[in-house]
Amino acid sequence: MSALLTLGKRMVAIAKTPGLEERQARSEKVGKQIPMDIKQRVLFAIANIEYGSVEVIIHGGKVVQIECREKIRIS
Repeated sequence: MSALLTLGKRMVAIAKTPGLEERQARSEKVGKQIPMDIKQRVLFAIANIEYGSVEVIIHGGKVVQIECREKIRIS
């Protein structure tokens, strides 16, 4: 099952990950939260790419890099 997320003019399907809610609840209890600016940057990267991938690099439990690889389709 997936959820639809509206980002600007685009609808993005986000797949549901089994057990995600439980993991999020546990991480909030131990004080681990993703800063809002990081969430916004990841969502912005997803919204602005038509074909390709967005990779989030994490070191020591913190997001240190967001990589966007865009593919250009030529028909």
